[in-house]
Amino acid sequence: MNSKDPFGARQLLNPDRASPLSYYRLACLESAGAADLARLPHTIKILLESLLRNCDGYSITEDHVLGLAAWQAQGSRREIPYKPARVILQDFTGVPALVDLAAMRDAMNELGGDPKKINPFIPCDLVIDHSVQVDYFGKANALPMNEAVEFQRNQERYEFLKWGQSAFQNLRVVPPSTGIVHQVNLEYLAQVVFHNKNSDLCYPDSCVGTDSHTPMVNGLGVLAWGVGGIEAEAVILDQPIYMLEPDVVGIKLTGKLPPGVTATDLVLRITELCRQFGVVGQFVEFYGSGLSQLSIPDRATISNMAPEQGSTVSFFPVDKAALNYMRLTGRSPEQIELTERYAKLQGLFRTDDAPEPEFTRTLEVDLGEIEPALAGPKRPQDRIPLSQVGPTYRQTLIAPVGIRGMGLAESDLDRCGVVSNKGACETITHGAVVIAAITSCTNTSNPSVMLGAGLVAKKAVEKGLKVKNYVKTSLAPGSQVVTEYLKQSGLLPYLEALGFYLVGYGCTTCIGNSGPLDVAVEEAIVDNDLVVSAVLSGNRNFEGRVHPLTKTNYLASPPLVVAYALAGSTVVDMTREAIGQGSDGDPVFLRDIWPTTEEIDDVVQKFVTPEMFRERYADVFTGTQAWQAIAVAGSERYQWNEQSTYIRKPPFFEGLGGGPETIGRLADMRVLALFGDSVTTDHISPAGQIAPDSPAALYLLEKGVERKDWNSYGSRRGNDQVMCRGTFANVRIHNLLVPGAEGNVTIHHPSGERMTFFDAAMKYKESGMPLCILAGKEYGSGSSRDWAAKGPFMQGVKAVIAESYERIHRSNLIGMGILPLQFMSGESAQSLGLKGDETVTVDIADDTVPQQVVDVTASAPDGSVTAFKAVSRIDTPIEIQYYRDGGILRTVLKKLRAG
Repeated sequence: MNSKDPFGARQLLNPDRASPLSYYRLACLESAGAADLARLPHTIKILLESLLRNCDGYSITEDHVLGLAAWQAQGSRREIPYKPARVILQDFTGVPALVDLAAMRDAMNELGGDPKKINPFIPCDLVIDHSVQVDYFGKANALPMNEAVEFQRNQERYEFLKWGQSAFQNLRVVPPSTGIVHQVNLEYLAQVVFHNKNSDLCYPDSCVGTDSHTPMVNGLGVLAWGVGGIEAEAVILDQPIYMLEPDVVGIKLTGKLPPGVTATDLVLRITELCRQFGVVGQFVEFYGSGLSQLSIPDRATISNMAPEQGSTVSFFPVDKAALNYMRLTGRSPEQIELTERYAKLQGLFRTDDAPEPEFTRTLEVDLGEIEPALAGPKRPQDRIPLSQVGPTYRQTLIAPVGIRGMGLAESDLDRCGVVSNKGACETITHGAVVIAAITSCTNTSNPSVMLGAGLVAKKAVEKGLKVKNYVKTSLAPGSQVVTEYLKQSGLLPYLEALGFYLVGYGCTTCIGNSGPLDVAVEEAIVDNDLVVSAVLSGNRNFEGRVHPLTKTNYLASPPLVVAYALAGSTVVDMTREAIGQGSDGDPVFLRDIWPTTEEIDDVVQKFVTPEMFRERYADVFTGTQAWQAIAVAGSERYQWNEQSTYIRKPPFFEGLGGGPETIGRLADMRVLALFGDSVTTDHISPAGQIAPDSPAALYLLEKGVERKDWNSYGSRRGNDQVMCRGTFANVRIHNLLVPGAEGNVTIHHPSGERMTFFDAAMKYKESGMPLCILAGKEYGSGSSRDWAAKGPFMQGVKAVIAESYERIHRSNLIGMGILPLQFMSGESAQSLGLKGDETVTVDIADDTVPQQVVDVTASAPDGSVTAFKAVSRIDTPIEIQYYRDGGILRTVLKKLRAG
């Protein structure tokens, strides 16, 4: 029996070809009585194919294959190793990943190994899309002006990425001004069925990515999910992802969306339902006749927000619609034929009359019951029907500070300010929309909502409506194709007439690169302490993310973004009140400018063509003249520049090789922070603006960097000194050690002094005191941000004890050698009476096992001791090794050196 094909599964896919392709046939497991393929969810079958194809008797064994083949909807879950087909990166997370790889080459050299072993083993694509900021807007030359500033700010980063492109094999870089990573993946990079030209093997396209919205291509039938940069680096270096066999939640879609309802409205409802239903760490797979009513862009809109839903993936199987989308986006006839043939042979092709798979749990959604909505003001799962946004806004203002409330007093509600801008004076009040952004991968990939926004703009301009001067408007498409069909349809000039000029191709506002507001607007907000709003077509609205001054942030479809820009306020009831006055003096209502479904469909059919995709992606890796002009010297190892404030050699591999590591008791840890629920990775490691007087700002000033050149935290993720100082630096973070305070402040014990997190951490480090974090539910939700684990590691955090974790952040903590512990069910820091002034000890030893219950003691200053138990969230055996070694990359480096 062939050890690399113990089941005899490899067969020719098309023996009639001159160069036939091979594949690993799942049905061989059924013939052997090991599987009932018809009852397995599509996602399980894709994981099973990976195990079958990579079964080598060593890292992936026959037991792994047989165990997953016998997957039961309600069964126990074993650990499996999984190898995706490829990895996708974006620049905010890709730069630190390449920095780590460069540092690993140095470490390998210092250990006497071959630095060239540190090289991508599987295909990797890095798309530069997170660096463009909306500095210029509302003018025809905003795009080239923003691009010029982007290159000036990020020259060092782009030189480093170009070095990486030449130094590492299997790495392609998509240059700036091309598109957003997930839309480029959906429209171009994804193969649906992957053809490995080195082996002439075909298998399901799959990927992991260093951005939590990697699941967007689930909408096209590509199994993909977000991982932290730390885990992605291990995958790049040919290490499997070790995971538990997933539970699979089936969501049955029936019916059809009502007229006037968008895919955005649908995804906000599904996000709300999934959070209520509880799908964290699970696979979600859609089925039912309703799928045939949704286009691939509609499905991708839903899949994109898998992290907001809490799921690992939100998957739609390959079907007829997927093949049609491949034709629309200019994929080759050969690739489309291969996809259809392979999917049908493997039982991976969906039809309405196919038997329903067995799922762990099921949920049903009637598309006909979906209504227009937004989500906010602080979380994407907090859906609000459009009819309730305005009427409930005052209640939001006076509700206690928390997930929804702003904590204002009744006497504060009527505050207002005057903005003198562009030759006009306008009054702004609480709820004023100061940012209206058509942005982010979620919606800008969907022609129906983008052209719908154009139609709203056209009807508004024809009515004589104008956008208020205090509203910062921007249009940041996810690919150049969007600009093309907006131009060809004749709708772009109408968007521009309302101020929605093209500002760049990137995440912009959704990642926090919204840029500055007009000075007069900022002064009116600050001087009058106003709660103002941003409305964006994005997927994230966490506190402090969009802009430091917008305390209420709402996710909406692109047509609604245009409508709110016109209304200028989130206090307006868009369903009943006029949003403006027409040139004829009559009031104009939303219904007067809202396009019909037929109007939108007609424009989509006429103006979205395969030729656009083929033309715009023909030179996708070439880049602009500015990109081509960047010259770098080729070298095996990176030549670090000690003066750089963007790229520094990180300290993560120091001390490696000094003897075997062991797991031991964590004694006398001080509490650096005590948090409540829903602390996101944006709270832990912000991506946006660097605040004046913050530790990171002071560091940059000491290095001679002027304020105008500070850029953002996200752009400086290649510099560990900036990122360590930026940890917990979100302006909206609430540390319960300092009741009533907001932002970057904690208490140093036992002195009782108030100071920044970084300053306190360094003071503890000088005293040799290890640290821990106490937190509530959903700790680490949001972006797959490795610096949310790297930063605490550098500050000296050894453990986190929380009520629950988001999947990626838990993994990242272990990847950096930080122990994630979970309070026992029903317990919390509050229920145990912990105040945060205690010293905390965790009894854990080298013989620990996955999910072990450990003893924890918290000793208070008065000598009293609180003893409790917690569950180790080291969930798998391999994670124990990662933790023992001090992190996953150290484990990988040791393996590569030994091998």
